[in-house]
Amino acid sequence: MTATVRFTVNGKPAKVETEPDRPLLEVLREDLYLTGTKYGCGEGQCRACTVLMDGKPVTSCLTSVRAAAGKKIVTIEGLAASGRLHPLQQAFLDEGAMQCGYCVPGMILQAVALLEKTPRPSETQIVDAMNGNLCRCCGYPRILAAISKAAGQGGKRA
Repeated sequence: MTATVRFTVNGKPAKVETEPDRPLLEVLREDLYLTGTKYGCGEGQCRACTVLMDGKPVTSCLTSVRAAAGKKIVTIEGLAASGRLHPLQQAFLDEGAMQCGYCVPGMILQAVALLEKTPRPSETQIVDAMNGNLCRCCGYPRILAAISKAAGQGGKRA
């Protein structure tokens, strides 16, 4: 049985006709063509599919589209504003915090949530917040450096 599900994605209203238990990840990628959100493990263990739902990080592979009804969703495509990268996106570039780049959208969105909650986190707070976001290329030192750099800039949109 299909249902109409309405939510906001990257500041724009979205409406999809779909099975309500379908994963949000699938809807974002296949129906809304927002392919920056990546499918990793499909079990919520790698967090490559992390998006923000009402400002909180969620694994979109385990979140049903029904759970997104009436919520504000932010994907990696929604971070840059007015042609300028979000400070975390810029810091990841500056620090070379990506090799294959597959984990980066989830890493950045997880870090955005961290910096919104804790604008000047300690290294331990960063590690704790990012624990669970997996990088197959083992770029963790550069990822940590990028998040620290963005936190030094306030970590919020300029």
